[in-house]
Amino acid sequence: MTSKRFVLTFPPESTGEPITYNLIKRFDIMVNIVKADVSPGKIGRLVMEMTAPAKVLKEGIVYIRQQNVECEPIEKKIHCNEELCIHCGACSAVCFAGALTMDRQTAELVFEPEKCVICELCLKSCPLNLFSIDID
Repeated sequence: MTSKRFVLTFPPESTGEPITYNLIKRFDIMVNIVKADVSPGKIGRLVMEMTAPAKVLKEGIVYIRQQNVECEPIEKKIHCNEELCIHCGACSAVCFAGALTMDRQTAELVFEPEKCVICELCLKSCPLNLFSIDID
């Protein structure tokens, strides 16, 4: 079994299609939706983890692309040098995925890499440039 995260970008005309349902039903791919912003008639984005045998996963990706949906693997990881962090919160303000938050009791930054969707906004927002990208 292979597990991999992908970013799917839906054109407005494809947002009403049952793509994740078909991945599960037709291909028996286990789907874990990490982040979703899909609305009818608008460009939609979905970050999801798919788990299946490698061959089946490839077939599922072909199906997604046949539906006019971009499907890009997430092959990067964000690294934060937390030791040098001054907990200003600039990165948490731009992190729509919720991977970077401020602890309300300690006023310190909390980084949860498993929630990260690699949007790279934290790289631009950190005044100390404490974020970097690691490529798998």
